[in-house]
Amino acid sequence: MSNEQNEPEVFDASAVDADEVIVGEGFEDAPEFDGEVTDEERLRAMRSNLDGFDLEEDDLAIIGADGEFLGFQEPLAEALPVVAIVGRPNVGKSALVNRILGRREAVVEDVPGVTRDRVSYPAEWGGTRFTLVDTGGWEPDAKGIDASVALQAEVAIELCDVVMFVVDSRVGPTATDERVVQLLRRTKKPVFLIANKVDDAVQEPEAAQLWSLGLGEPHPVSALHGRGVADLLDRVVAALPEESAVAQPKLAGPRRVALLGRPNVGKSSLLNKAAGEERVVVNELSGTTRDPVDEQVEIAGRVWTFVDTAGIRRRVHLQKGADFYASLRTAAALEKAEVAVVLIDVTQEISDQDLRIIDLVLESGRALVLAFNKWDLLDDDRRRYLEREIEQDLSHVDWAPRVNISARTGRHLEKLVPALEQALESWDTRIPTAKFNAFVAELVQEHPHPLRGGKQPRILFGTQVQNRPPTFVLFTSGFLDPGYRRFIQRRLRERYGFEGSPIVINMRIRERRQRR
Repeated sequence: MSNEQNEPEVFDASAVDADEVIVGEGFEDAPEFDGEVTDEERLRAMRSNLDGFDLEEDDLAIIGADGEFLGFQEPLAEALPVVAIVGRPNVGKSALVNRILGRREAVVEDVPGVTRDRVSYPAEWGGTRFTLVDTGGWEPDAKGIDASVALQAEVAIELCDVVMFVVDSRVGPTATDERVVQLLRRTKKPVFLIANKVDDAVQEPEAAQLWSLGLGEPHPVSALHGRGVADLLDRVVAALPEESAVAQPKLAGPRRVALLGRPNVGKSSLLNKAAGEERVVVNELSGTTRDPVDEQVEIAGRVWTFVDTAGIRRRVHLQKGADFYASLRTAAALEKAEVAVVLIDVTQEISDQDLRIIDLVLESGRALVLAFNKWDLLDDDRRRYLEREIEQDLSHVDWAPRVNISARTGRHLEKLVPALEQALESWDTRIPTAKFNAFVAELVQEHPHPLRGGKQPRILFGTQVQNRPPTFVLFTSGFLDPGYRRFIQRRLRERYGFEGSPIVINMRIRERRQRR
């Protein structure tokens, strides 16, 4: 236990604005624990806090009467097949998505994916569940539309099991459609050519012209009216694998590591040195890597699957051609990885690009290791500035393991292994519900949430609902300030470590049950 934990504090004022801190008076009916009590006793006491509050069905589905979390299971036990809908704008993709989902303008929480425009929805047809991915939202830029549609389609194709390619039957094949077709012809995945906007039998001959695309028989449908969609879905579901090959990284086999960093930071050099041979091109020109290259390498007796990725450049949405493509593929590689190694060039100042890449990892929920590359080129003056930059710019990820390496010479490369293992162990960690509630009860007794407008939100109960990354749900009687949630995260790290893994804390605010 560190000395910091023995010092009085109001949820660490170093990370909270001074005018934000007001010392509370404690919870009026929070459980009191005098003397020795077991974690199970604390759990039952915390669970009793919920008895006077209105709970929703999904609340009851994850916690039992004794408070134990019911729904936790090892992740990836079920990798649902993924169906991607691709096509240029205005061909009716959104209408088809809504028709398949069975509800209009279905907006659900975005799943972190290749781009912010790539949204996943849980779907079901004929008793078969799958994930439907909408790749809409491309920029209506006449000059860059062909390239951007094709590039985003390629990423979607890479990360799905079945492709639904939608074309406007009234317009017929366009140059943009032809570019997507070039990608689809190379894939070994099932592709369904959808001739949309065939509202009646009279218009069916218009779909016949799509045979010229070379993707086989077009399926005439009307997403707006539902005509032909049921027959189409029957065929799509029949083509789905029982378990997706791309939905999530597998538990079996070597752990997957994404190498991230801005261009020319040394990602390819690191992969080559780890592999012991020239697997990818290394050039002084930045951005020579375009495609992610998956390689199994052995470092210090441990086998890993490394994904070398193209460098990320700033202003992604304005990039064109190969650079735009490289940025999307980088994010795609991160989605399929379990832990990210972000390389930082110590000979240059930590830049906005470096910070944006780190934020990308945090948004994805992947484990994180920081590798400070070109350490052999660091002089004393630059070292002093670097320490200051790390303290100022990387304080929000001070929990990430740091390794000083030289990818060119291979110096200290073996130190990556314990850092990766530590990050992945934290990422996999599961805290039993009893222990977590004991932690919460102790925390709120020592440092209750500050008063806000004369009221004090209570933490009624908490549980960890998943790992990879560790995600916790707190049932509360009111909104918890962001500063207090950060305080809980820091205390969790002090107690349980979690070095190298982000921690997610979600709230479920519940109302007190009205007496009748």
